Amino acid sequence: MSDTPHIDIEKVANLARIALTEEEKATFSSQLDSILGYIDKLNELDTSNVEPTAHPHSVENVWRDDQAESELPTSEALKNAPKERQNMVVVPKVVE
Repeated sequence: MSDTPHIDIEKVANLARIALTEEEKATFSSQLDSILGYIDKLNELDTSNVEPTAHPHSVENVWRDDQAESELPTSEALKNAPKERQNMVVVPKVVE
């Protein structure tokens, strides 16, 4: 990990607008250096034949096919409406 760049923890804390004690600075600095060391280790891997991905698993929609079905009866569609008039939902006026 000698090639790993050292992070200026005071600068990072200042940018994050957080106050750290000296003990916290030492702990976080060590942890961040360790993380960068792991990243350097990962950079050693040959990924030339690996396709870039945004997700580790294949993701696809699991929706059903869009098929026309019988329509919902008006009374069923309006049964939870707070107010109803002439088969329409009545809502409060929002524009003056």
